[in-house]
Parts: sequence; structure tokens; C-alpha cells
Amino acid sequence: MFCYQCEQTAGGTGCTNFGVCGKDPETAALQDLLIYATQGISMYAKRAQDLGSRDREVDVFVLEALFTTVTNVDFDPKRLEGLIHKAYQMKEKARNMYLAACAQEGISPEELSGPAAWIPASNFGELVKQGEEVTLEKDIERWGESVAGAKHLIIYGLKGMAAYADHAQILGVEDEEIYTFFHRTLDYLASDNFTLDELLSRALQVGEYNLKVMALLDEAHTSTYGHPVPTPVRITPVIGKAILISGHDLKDLEELLKQTEGRGINIYTHGEMLPAHGYPGLKKYPHLVGNYGGAWQNQQKEFDVFPGAILMTTNCIQKPRESYKDRIFTSGLVAWPGVHHISNRDFSPVIEAALRERGFSESEEEKNIMVGFARNAVLGVADKVIKGVKEGNIRHFFLIGGCDGAKPGRNYYTQFAQMVPSDCLILTLACGKYRFNKLEFGEIDGIPRLLDVGQCNDAYSAIQIARALADAFQTDVNSLPLSMIISWYEQKAVAILLTLLHLGIKNIRLGPSMPAFVKDPVYQVLEEQFNLIPITTPEEDLRAILG
Repeated sequence: MFCYQCEQTAGGTGCTNFGVCGKDPETAALQDLLIYATQGISMYAKRAQDLGSRDREVDVFVLEALFTTVTNVDFDPKRLEGLIHKAYQMKEKARNMYLAACAQEGISPEELSGPAAWIPASNFGELVKQGEEVTLEKDIERWGESVAGAKHLIIYGLKGMAAYADHAQILGVEDEEIYTFFHRTLDYLASDNFTLDELLSRALQVGEYNLKVMALLDEAHTSTYGHPVPTPVRITPVIGKAILISGHDLKDLEELLKQTEGRGINIYTHGEMLPAHGYPGLKKYPHLVGNYGGAWQNQQKEFDVFPGAILMTTNCIQKPRESYKDRIFTSGLVAWPGVHHISNRDFSPVIEAALRERGFSESEEEKNIMVGFARNAVLGVADKVIKGVKEGNIRHFFLIGGCDGAKPGRNYYTQFAQMVPSDCLILTLACGKYRFNKLEFGEIDGIPRLLDVGQCNDAYSAIQIARALADAFQTDVNSLPLSMIISWYEQKAVAILLTLLHLGIKNIRLGPSMPAFVKDPVYQVLEEQFNLIPITTPEEDLRAILG
């Protein structure tokens, strides 16, 4: 195997024997094969759509297939085997749709090869072998490191974008233009002729469309649950039975809250589910009592001592310890071998497990943190913010956030936040906030100095806030007293970075390390056009920013 799609990849170059995330070589090969098969689906779907024919089941499956291969989602080879066979069915469905569209138009269909001609092997072992023939290593052998890296920059961006699009369509918000873009881009990636310039242009297109997808997801969340409002969230336990829900899927949380009403079970959020407390449609449930623990990489220790059931939605799962394997559950696209999977949002097994466990025996002293500073909340006090800047009470804005991880060096973000001068505001989002969100930062003229914008996908809110401030000061985002200090881990962060670059935002500081798939020629372009900067030390970076 060879994989370098996440920040923690072995040696900063690539995982070769076993994934740092816990992915074994069989799983890696099957994920590579699933991506290959998905390209075949899109080759036919793209041509069918060109002729005015489309199929929503095919469209949605492409999202799910891409999302499945995001880091820390599906580690179960048997589930992947099933998805690969379903991918073949979807490819044949798209092919027949294309052939029918050609017949209706009276034209001859193209004879497609490569992924479009792929047929799955008949047994598991042969499927793994098929996967080993379509790996990243094969791309590197064929095109060299730079071109292969740029190609996979696009693939990783599509994976992250697919995650956001899937969340939106689950809540009934989608756009055919987005599905068309996925098919066109995957069809392009299935071709044989690439130039570095063209690949980079395509990567920025991913950023352009990811902005549209994040807007769709924002619409899905706010139209379903209302706009987030500033809300104190309890971070100490309450006596009683308990369920912990992690990940990103607000629909799963809503269904869990409905199914546990009146059952005497308290619901706690974990990781990226923390921002759910700010949504009026979710905070109305009194048994949503607080947030437990921190970011995803601490889950083995935190889940071990949590005295209830655990539900993992979307990505962020790690190998469960045996001590809690019988009380952890997965839903949606997440899977781990031997872990009970909930496939239809019937959370009865989770509830039963919670009722069996002891729960918290006593309530601890209440402590709170604040969430809910999405764009509506921040722009609601925009006049106060603008006045603070003009009067010199607010000197600078820092966006410090992104994906968290376990690799050494991420304490940089804690130190940086602590060193930000008291006349500056900090916006944060995603699980990177756990590096400092329980610290006390105080206020400026009644405005909290730390503003939690939300999940990683709520980068859309941060962008809208920056745009509104730029309009207010009659300038552009790059001319604002605003600096972005971004931590990345997986492919959703790649999609967001591509969006920021598409918007022409410069001087982003990225860490803890640069992506292994961004090779020198690509990095040189990003450095020259956008001044993308690797983080150094908090002291040096603050000095460079503030002078």
C-alpha cells in the first residue's frame, strides 16, 4: 500500500505497511479500487448528462463512494467489498442510461475503456489484487510524483467536497450542477493526458464548487435547525444514563434526540458535534445536556472511561479498545470490523446499551464554554466590531482552526492562541478548537475574544464574515487586519484550502506540516500566487503578522 492523503502520514512521506489511521493494506487497496470504479460510473454519467439524462441514485452513490474513502471513515473490508459490487451495478446503470440517451438522439455511443470497462473480480482476494493495480504508486510510476500529486490533490478535494454534499443531500438540499461537476471532474481524472498547469486549474475549480457545496450545507443546516445562536455548553457530566455522539451528522443527532425523549438518558456531544448546541432546533431538547471530551484523536482514552453508549457518525473513528467495543456503534458510512452498525437510524441498540451501562453516578460542578458564533451571530454585532476596529480597540482578527490530530507539533496552535494580544479577536472552527477552547480569553467591549464559528464545513460562515467585514471597510479580504492560521488533517481540510485559494485569499499559514502530495513544482506555484506559508513558531509568526 501507499497512502499520503492525511497530515499524519508516516514519516511525512507516505504510509506503506499500515496506515497511521489504522487502515490495513487490504482496506487501502479496496478504497483505491472503489475510487477507480467511481471514475467509471462518472465516465458514463457525464456523457448521459450531456445528452440530458441523469439518475439521482447514481449521483448520490458517487458522493457516498468518495466520502467512504475519506480518512477515518470506513475500515471494514467486507463493507467495502459490498460497496465495490454496488459501484459496478451503478456503473452499469449509468452505462445503460447513456446508451438509451444515445439511441434517443440517434447517435453512436463512444467505446469507453479504463474504469468504464472495469468488471469486479468474483472473490475478495481477487478484488484486493484489482485494487493493487490502481493505486497511487501506479500513478507515480506512470506520471511522476509532481503530476500524480496534483492529480490526487484534486481527488482529495473531491473527497472532502463529497462529504459536505452528502450531508446536505441527507437534509434534502442538493443541486444538479454539483453532481455534474463531480462526474465531469472524475471523467477528466480517468483520462491519460495531464499537464501540471491544467491539474492546478482543475484543483482551483474544486475549490470554486466546494464553496457552492458549503453554501448548500449551510442552507441545509439553517433551514432545518435554524441559525446558530451564542450558547453556553456544559462540559462537565450530569448524573444519569448517557449516550455520547461524535462526528458531523446533525440528522443522526436529531433522530437520536427524538428516540431518547423520556427515556432518562442524557445525550452528550463529542468532537465536531459540539456546534450542534448552538442550533435552536437541536438545543430545544433538554436531554442534550453538554459536551464530553475533546477532539477525535483522544477518543480511545475518553471513550474508555465514558460510562455509557457511544455513536460514531461520519468520519473520525479510531480503532476501538476492547473495553468499549461492545458499547460503540457506527452509522452512515462509518464502519469498523466487529462494531455494530446502525444502517437505518433505528438507534434502539444504542439506547439499550446506554440503559445497561452505569451512567454517571454524580454531577460535577458545572463548567461551560460558548458556541454558536456563526455568521448571523457575528454579523449581528458587526457595527460593534467595526466601531472597535475604527476606535483602535480591536487591532487584528485571527482565524485559528481546522482539523486536529495526534502528531507532535500541534501544541503550536494552543501557544499561538495564548500569545494573541488582548486587543485581538480569535475566530475558530472545526476540531482544532479543542487545542484552546477551554481557556479563558476574556472580552473586548462585551464581545468574546474567542468566537466559535462551528464545524469544519462552517468555514463558509467564516468566509461570509470576512467578506462582510471587507465590504464594510470598502476593501478586499486580503487587505483586512485578518490572518488565517490553519491546521489540516484530512481531505475536507484540503477542499476548504482549495476554496480559500479559489477566492484569492493569500498569506494563509498552514501546518503542522505541508501536504506530502504537494510536490515542489506545485508548492512553488502556490507560494508564488498565494504566498502559502508553512507555520514556524508562534513567536516568529506573530511577529511577522503584527510587526
